[in-house]
Amino acid sequence: MKGAENMRSTTWRRTVTVEEYVDYHKNGFLIVKGLLPEKDTEKLQIVTDDIYHGRTNLDHLDHIHDWMTDEQKMERWASARVHQLHRETEAGEWGLLHPRVLDVLEALIGPDVLALQSMLFFNPPGKGGQGWHQDSYYIQTQPDTLIGAWIALDRADQENGCLWVAPGSHHEPVYPPQKRWADYVHADEKQIQGLYTAENASHTDDSINNLSNVAAKYGEAVPVVLEPGDVLFFHSHLLHRSYRNETKDRFRRSYVTHYCNARSWVPWDGSNANHILARGRSHLPYAAPKFGTPVEFTPEAEGLSDQGTKMVAMPDGGMGKIEM
Repeated sequence: MKGAENMRSTTWRRTVTVEEYVDYHKNGFLIVKGLLPEKDTEKLQIVTDDIYHGRTNLDHLDHIHDWMTDEQKMERWASARVHQLHRETEAGEWGLLHPRVLDVLEALIGPDVLALQSMLFFNPPGKGGQGWHQDSYYIQTQPDTLIGAWIALDRADQENGCLWVAPGSHHEPVYPPQKRWADYVHADEKQIQGLYTAENASHTDDSINNLSNVAAKYGEAVPVVLEPGDVLFFHSHLLHRSYRNETKDRFRRSYVTHYCNARSWVPWDGSNANHILARGRSHLPYAAPKFGTPVEFTPEAEGLSDQGTKMVAMPDGGMGKIEM
């Protein structure tokens, strides 16, 4: 499997303290200051700048041109985000599979980690904002192990639209959308009395986003102030939001990634076979890094042979070999 060699076995790891572990499970989030070294943060900042200014054009987006004015570029990226950057650029994949991020994830949801999603946010001055929501409202994993990692590429504070969280709200079940495909229904929706449908989730107007009522149960929301290279890890049930960037000259760029335990089934986006086994092992199908970013896994436990075959779960529930 290209790029999936065992590596870093003798190098430094970012461990999680008992206090950090407890805080995450108590509050639903954990801030790790300076997790990405400056040079690594800069690598993500460069690819962000290149996309914003049109030096790197992505096939699924309208092209940005050098002749566009700053105002036109800001308007183009006002509410836009780049989805699944890791499938289009080496730097995006490298950021998704950053070993220090995976170190923390291994402690919180591991040891087996599946990398699911990447989103690049620009939040130019005067733009942005997203209302109260839960990430598991959009992405389900069964068992429910989804977690997000919010990597700050600029200083994020109250003025330029930082994230706000409702500490402890991750203890809430997922409030389901008005329409959900039958195969995606959480058991919660059938078994928990009093669970109601989320209306206008992510809408910035609290008067119509009824998840604001759930967030209010947990008291005053807390701003998550971060410096470039800081990473916020947050539970997929945690209610969180952001406000508009009110500054005139500061961006609030971020690279937001999502993961789950690799033993969870993921009905979202084509199932597990489309997502990268970032660490550990799994009895379920998985993808290799497209651009060859090294990851740590345990091939001998999964039937990976010298001939380039792998044992994976098949549609009929059995196991079978596939060529890598």
